[in-house]
Amino acid sequence: MPRKSTVPNRGYRIADQIQRDLSELIARELKDPRVGMVTLQSVEISPDYAHAKVFFSVLTGDPLVAQEALNHAAGHLRNHLFKRLHIHTVPTLHFIYDRTTERAADMNALIAKAVSSRAKDE
Repeated sequence: MPRKSTVPNRGYRIADQIQRDLSELIARELKDPRVGMVTLQSVEISPDYAHAKVFFSVLTGDPLVAQEALNHAAGHLRNHLFKRLHIHTVPTLHFIYDRTTERAADMNALIAKAVSSRAKDE
């Protein structure tokens, strides 16, 4: 029976750990008021572990302003990650606003509108 490769799983484990650590660091260490209340949705790491896309959503504030502030603080956050993670290369962080929740709310509104107009017709 051939052995399963654990390399892909390692990337997922590292991405999950980065997400957990970044969530804590943003909440505790980042004092920039432009960030507001952000939620990290997911982290995707490049195969060579050199770059990480960090997808986030915002509860309050302007998402583009928060994205700018997070990307400005990316080097600082990366330094803190370096102290926490026990890996050879800590990826460069790229914060990207995730519009998934926004799109889901729009879809729910469209569905509700279609259901209510159908109910009126019947």
